[in-house]
Amino acid sequence: MKREYIRLIGLGAAVIFGIVGLSGCGQGGSGTGAGIQPEVQTAKLQTSGAQETGAQDIEAQSGKSKNTESQDDEVQAAESMPGSSGEDKSEQKDEKVKVKTQPVIAQTTFPLPDGPEESEIFIAQVEGIADDFIRGMDASSVIAEEESGVRYYNFDGEEQDVFMTLAQAGVNYIRLRVWNDPYDAGGHGYGGGNCDVPKAIELGRRATQYGMKVCIDFHYSDFWADPKRQHAPKAWEGMSVDEKCSALYEFTAESLTDILDAGVDIGMVQIGNEINNGMSGESQFSAVAKLLNSGSRAVRETAAAYGKDIQVAVHYTDIHQLDKLDAIAANLKNNNVDYDIFAMSYYPYWHGTAEDMQAAARRIQEKYGKKTLIAETAYPYTNDEGDGTGNSVSSDDLVPGYPAKVQSQATMIRDICAAASDVGALGVFYWEGVWIPVGPATADNSPIWEKFGSGWASSYAADYDPDDAGLYYGGCSWDNQAMFDWTGHPLASLNVFKYLKYGATAPLAFVDIPDVNVFGSVESGLQMPDKVDVIYNDPSANTQMPVTWDADALAAIDMTRGGEYMITGVLEDGTKLPAHVEILMLNLVENPGFEGTDTSMWKVTYAGNKNPTDFQVKEDDAYSGNVAFHFWSESDMDFSIEQEVTNLEPGIYQLTVCSQGGDMSADAEMELYAVTDGGEMTQSFMVTGYADWKTPKITGIRLTGDVMTIGVRVNCGAKGWGTVDDFTLNRVGDLDGFTE
Repeated sequence: MKREYIRLIGLGAAVIFGIVGLSGCGQGGSGTGAGIQPEVQTAKLQTSGAQETGAQDIEAQSGKSKNTESQDDEVQAAESMPGSSGEDKSEQKDEKVKVKTQPVIAQTTFPLPDGPEESEIFIAQVEGIADDFIRGMDASSVIAEEESGVRYYNFDGEEQDVFMTLAQAGVNYIRLRVWNDPYDAGGHGYGGGNCDVPKAIELGRRATQYGMKVCIDFHYSDFWADPKRQHAPKAWEGMSVDEKCSALYEFTAESLTDILDAGVDIGMVQIGNEINNGMSGESQFSAVAKLLNSGSRAVRETAAAYGKDIQVAVHYTDIHQLDKLDAIAANLKNNNVDYDIFAMSYYPYWHGTAEDMQAAARRIQEKYGKKTLIAETAYPYTNDEGDGTGNSVSSDDLVPGYPAKVQSQATMIRDICAAASDVGALGVFYWEGVWIPVGPATADNSPIWEKFGSGWASSYAADYDPDDAGLYYGGCSWDNQAMFDWTGHPLASLNVFKYLKYGATAPLAFVDIPDVNVFGSVESGLQMPDKVDVIYNDPSANTQMPVTWDADALAAIDMTRGGEYMITGVLEDGTKLPAHVEILMLNLVENPGFEGTDTSMWKVTYAGNKNPTDFQVKEDDAYSGNVAFHFWSESDMDFSIEQEVTNLEPGIYQLTVCSQGGDMSADAEMELYAVTDGGEMTQSFMVTGYADWKTPKITGIRLTGDVMTIGVRVNCGAKGWGTVDDFTLNRVGDLDGFTE
């Protein structure tokens, strides 16, 4: 059994002009729900070697420490440091300056392995990884989870503070999001953990107790802030940019002071969250830059007042779009934004390859001289969903070679950390590996989500965020990417953090055979693969194995019309596996995905003088290929796109299309339509978010002539946006005797 090291630290200890302020020791407790509120002794240590001891009670209520008289009488170090807003103290430079001290939290720490260990999972060694590489975890939802009845356990199956389990698994940094006021007028929480300052204090103290540093992630919003939304806090509505700057400065300084006064070991502060498209209701970069500098100044001055080195991070996503990322970094430089770390979200199923991530980090480091950090990442360990709310990431999103398995989750995180270490990034934070279901998928868990905020959003968020949370509130969509199972027990993959330096060994074991999906067509026939991929826990052993397919089942496939089939294959060792075979019908639409440069077969009609549409060349917004039909306008939109398809045979047809988008007005209408000699058939649909592709379908279209007009109509308010792609029109049968 490994020894457990206990140490007491004075987090606020600092030496300035010959005086050391050292806080004394207190006692901490653990537990899964309650905050740690130790009694704290403080002591002053003089440079002469003589010690004077004295007691000072620090009272912690609701996670906040009250200022003592001695703190009120202190001269804050910020007043004497360059760039501060205090008056010139040059004439007093010989006077001794004190810094604020923090209360002491007893720390329990756990040493990392000093060599490779046997484990349930195989982890390849990351050569050259730094000892101080950030092995981080965002754990913002813990209190809401615990209040909802969740219990967390250690690897021995014993109930234990989740922060202790994280520390034992090698996590050394905790990230905590902070919203200004995530409550409605009646005090009901918006959900997503109801992450306010008091919760950050309680969680930060628990993290500090187990030797982990804390990153405070200010969203400067009352709820989620990301590329889709950057709402200003309710209290800031109607403010000018300068007024917001003052409010942001005060909120940052006051919040950090409260958190530091509670003993939390803050090492980093993130000013804004995924602010690619703005922050706090501001979208112009000049305004955002002012807000960022106000936040940075508050961090610098508060850190100086406590004699602490706290790094300032800005945070962006979509890092695979390197040119856009470079433009952001250039704007930060040109606007003289003061920060240390360019933090990036990198989800491998959304943001490209590890090489793309490294290219982004390298560009920021080499061209702009800033440190880099992966502030968010995650990966599924299962495709199942645990609480009745669909998952954000499903089997369709998986990266080839990384199936949704516990071993592959660990391998992916190891590989991301290796790539980050190789390019010189500071480290990696896993996003919300503790967010698990609060009830079974078969139950109605909404009362729990509503009461404790343990779902991604509650109905109470509707007034603040009507276009997203107000429409799609519910439970946790991240549970299949947690690093704890649905009963609160840690997955073996959690230990990846402590195994990064030396690796972990395990007997070679089969992990998965990726799904075999084979597409044939009426025109070109069907070709089955003669080998399939086989994945092992040690990726270096991955291979391809010969497979023999059921000949009778293949012969029974009707190649004259579309259909789907399951065909069984057998490997050399006798292992059986299924293959999903789909025979595609002839698509009768000309240039169905707009990939051809000639789009004259498509007719676009719109109301007003300005066309709100275009054929956009942007792979990220296309369902397939690089081009999609795109719409957006500052004004209300009413348009259609259609094609007249000719020379058709009489028969039964079906029509589908793909579309994604968002920010649609409440009265928006979208419909797919088909017009034949027998009249018009329609299918309504609505886009609900980026890359959330909708695929409406019209079936049973009867055509007795030889012409059909197919298309999409959209009527929506200003600033709605989206793309339409991949029309498909298939003849599925004859008129006589056809049944669907």
